[in-house]
Amino acid sequence: MTQAAALAAYGSNSPSNRNRIINGDMRVSQRGTSFAGLTNGSSQYTVDRWRWAESGTFTGVQTVTQDSSAPSGFTTSWKVETTTAVASLASNEGCRAEQLIEGYNITDLAWGTADAKSIALSFWVRSSLTGTFGGGISNSDRDRSYPFTYSISAANTWEYKTIVVPGDTTGTWLTDSGVGMRVRFGLGVGSTLSGAAGAWAAADYQSATGAVSVIGTSGATFYITGVQLEAGSVATPFEHRQYGQELVLCQRYYTKTYPVDVAPGTNTGTSIAIGRSTDAASSYTTIAQWAYPVTMRATPSISLFNPVTGTVNSFRGDASNHSPSQTIFISTCAVTASAGNVSIGTSTYVSTHIVASAEL
Repeated sequence: MTQAAALAAYGSNSPSNRNRIINGDMRVSQRGTSFAGLTNGSSQYTVDRWRWAESGTFTGVQTVTQDSSAPSGFTTSWKVETTTAVASLASNEGCRAEQLIEGYNITDLAWGTADAKSIALSFWVRSSLTGTFGGGISNSDRDRSYPFTYSISAANTWEYKTIVVPGDTTGTWLTDSGVGMRVRFGLGVGSTLSGAAGAWAAADYQSATGAVSVIGTSGATFYITGVQLEAGSVATPFEHRQYGQELVLCQRYYTKTYPVDVAPGTNTGTSIAIGRSTDAASSYTTIAQWAYPVTMRATPSISLFNPVTGTVNSFRGDASNHSPSQTIFISTCAVTASAGNVSIGTSTYVSTHIVASAEL
């Protein structure tokens, strides 16, 4: 069934909460909008829930951005541009865009059992290169994977793609707060990390054999948006959730006291997380107590940023900047940060920005 036929079939009664991908239209980008110099085996989250990941230590360099180029019905996309190409990859080297889906969000698929359901993966894609591109679906342990291919026939033109993946009746697929499924789009993958498309394998295949390498051509670009993964063998029209809904889904994994469109480390002058110093006899001076906007997936890692200088592990008080020893009490719902060994006036307001990450 084509997307148009699916749209006609579902009409205005299209079921909600069918898309297991979060931020598939790339609208939420709390960390910033440009991520340059990605190389040397780095794995880094970019726009929310989307990770740039590399295997190996090749010397190519790429830049990822949240871009305004998008097909009709969308406003943003995920873009990668190769600034330094990789002439050749070792067999165990590779590069990919990926989203790790929490196990709780795939429980109904029953993968790893005889009742495993098929899934439909759909997306819009554009590239300066043409040919056969690849990607893969894999489990948490990376010992089950399904490589797939899709073709881009016209350079620098948005094209809509759908891929149907049969449910895996074997292997271990987590259904808890861990990694339930890995959805990967290969951008240049070595031979031992690539496999035959269209079949399940007991291996860690990140892409399909012979797929186009975006990182192999200097100046090459690749864009993707409108990514949807749903149960069944028919790709339905993209589920456009309200921005506030999408943001809350993202905040389960990453949240901050900065405004949503302000990157951590920015000089904001003021902060949301504000505490007050105790008397001089106290062992610690409370910096901040902050309840996250949503319950996080797991106990997060915490980073503090000075609201004026942007310095990590620093706070502002008495119109001065301080880098104290810290004690941080963390749960999945809130954080309390205290600091000692600083000279600060009694009953002085102190402030810091907080970033909490519970990414998979």
